[in-house]
Amino acid sequence: MYRQALLASAFSLLLASAVQVRAGEVARWNVIATDAALAEQLDPLTESRIFAIVHASIHDALNAIERRYQPYQSRISAAPNASPEAAVAGAAHAALVELIPARKAAFDAALASVQDRNGLQVGRQAAAAILVKRRDDGASRAVGYAPGSKPGHYRPTPPDFTPAFLPQWGKVQPFVLKSSAQFRPAPPPAPASARARADIEEVRAIGGQVSSQRTAEQSQISRYWYESSPQGWNRIAREVAAARNLDEWESARLLALVHLAMADGFIGGFEAKYHYNYWRPATAIIHSGDAKWLPDLVTPPVPDYPSTHTVLGAAAAVVLERFFGTDYVSFSMTSGAPYAGITRKFWSFSEAARENGASRVLAGIHFTTAVRAGYEQGERIGAWTYDNALRPVRAD
Repeated sequence: MYRQALLASAFSLLLASAVQVRAGEVARWNVIATDAALAEQLDPLTESRIFAIVHASIHDALNAIERRYQPYQSRISAAPNASPEAAVAGAAHAALVELIPARKAAFDAALASVQDRNGLQVGRQAAAAILVKRRDDGASRAVGYAPGSKPGHYRPTPPDFTPAFLPQWGKVQPFVLKSSAQFRPAPPPAPASARARADIEEVRAIGGQVSSQRTAEQSQISRYWYESSPQGWNRIAREVAAARNLDEWESARLLALVHLAMADGFIGGFEAKYHYNYWRPATAIIHSGDAKWLPDLVTPPVPDYPSTHTVLGAAAAVVLERFFGTDYVSFSMTSGAPYAGITRKFWSFSEAARENGASRVLAGIHFTTAVRAGYEQGERIGAWTYDNALRPVRAD
């Protein structure tokens, strides 16, 4: 025990003498990125791609200065005495200006206080390598899509009947997965099956605008989790990282892993959504004869199966659990737009992920089978991401 204490003390002194960076620079640029996405009213899929690129760039920039973890894209060389703070800022700024050009003035203002040219250059090189890799990843590719008309086929939902959104996203190049269909879930239930009928009756009873079964707390839960998954789970990861006093390299790795997993969660989830093209509860319930039924919250204009909201929550929760070595990390989180200001406390990451998925049934916008499939797919994507990206350089 005495020898272990000496080793621990020596290791702490070694870390203390290593190159330093102003506390919170990774978190500062995380807030800048998420605030910019909100200001531009970006959709959650576009957010997930942007956040993954930004945080992979930050991670690679820091590890060019002091290599603790394997880079995401490529090894770059840092100039002598390059500032880690400047490297973080240079990477984030370069990526954000490319990806959200409308907010360039705000990004320039955030960079104005950073002066070290060597560090800025390291960051810019890290971002440039990843931006080149993602330039033709398929996110802007146009694909044809026609809604179905038979029972079980997806079609636009009331009240606004918005056309299907981003049908090409399942063909986007994944960030870590080998293919978008790598963890495609098993097929949804046949529309006339007992399982499908049970799903329909459950949502009809608890998920409608008028429901005698949904409690006040359940309504609060559905609104709490309604915001963009990349925004909500990003905030959880950032706040837990701050509470655990992670250093900048650890924070950069954690946020990069969470966002890589969520980005691939949308890619894999949308591949399955448009592969199965399964109808939403509102369509199924109206088809069953309840013509005036409406979900409590507005249904996103994409097929039901699987629930990608659940996919992203499960993927993020698994990454967080693996990173901290335990699921049992308690935290509180306050919701963002469109139902901002609701605070809930959780005793574990998996508890939050389960409630996140259940919220979609309570809102009347997903079937339970879609939530279950989303949770299973998300867990597999999260585990794959953690096992195959940004690994420690040393086993210790």
